[in-house]
Amino acid sequence: VQLQASGGGLVQAGGSLRLSCAASGRTFSRVFMGWFRQTPGKEREFVARINWSGSITYYADSVKGRFTISRDNAKNTAYLQMNSLKPEDTAVYYCAADQSATYSGTYYKAGVYDYWGQGTLVTVSS
Repeated sequence: VQLQASGGGLVQAGGSLRLSCAASGRTFSRVFMGWFRQTPGKEREFVARINWSGSITYYADSVKGRFTISRDNAKNTAYLQMNSLKPEDTAVYYCAADQSATYSGTYYKAGVYDYWGQGTLVTVSS
């Protein structure tokens, strides 16, 4: 699975952005997808995860109620809708695919994911 993230940009606090993650390969519908973010000098941080059908999602506490992860298996694309953005949401955002597709409690760990996109920068100004 090859992943291509897009949709980042500069937005004012309180604004919205939608990130997309386009996947190649015919196995997209069988992998779980995740979004992480990273700022300089810090470890990659879990943001959200979605199961293969889109019926089960997980979120970091810091984004719960503001961000929504979704997917369109017909388009081989996962999304991250980000609303009510805050300056502390500024980061490079990465999409990732977990081909083990399990409901393990370690879903928030970057090491669980097998494939990564190149990252897209989101900057939220105050």
